[in-house]
Amino acid sequence: MGLVLCWVLGPGWLQPAWAITAPELRSQRSLQDLQPDMHGRNLQQQEFLKASLAGFDLSDTDLRGAVFNSSDLRGANLSGANMEDAVAFASRFEDADLTGAVLRNAMLMQSHFKGSSITNADFSDAVLDLNEQKALCLRAAGTNSTTGVDTRESLGCPMPKAPA
Repeated sequence: MGLVLCWVLGPGWLQPAWAITAPELRSQRSLQDLQPDMHGRNLQQQEFLKASLAGFDLSDTDLRGAVFNSSDLRGANLSGANMEDAVAFASRFEDADLTGAVLRNAMLMQSHFKGSSITNADFSDAVLDLNEQKALCLRAAGTNSTTGVDTRESLGCPMPKAPA
């Protein structure tokens, strides 16, 4: 996500000109259509780079293959969202509602989930930072109604100790 430096002719001199990268252009175009209520939309493979989606309603949204790099999803409603194969690098999901969401095979490195609701979510084969995975295990519960997978199992949480 670097900027490209080009040289353009100014009034008699060569001057540097900054160009925006192709992913940033695509992201800007897709962000023009964003609204706080995106419930149930098909947003497959959309790119949200540095997007401010805090508090947005993305419930029951198809986000398969979507990219959320350095995006703010604090307090967003992602309940029932399908985020299979999504990428969320360095994104913020604090206090987001991920109840019943499918995050199978999602790449979630350097993303934060403090206070997020994850009951019935499926994180099967998702890649998370170890400290985030451990924190999610402390509140993981339920079984995803779409995939039938137990949330704790999908996160690779240690089995709770049986009472003695």
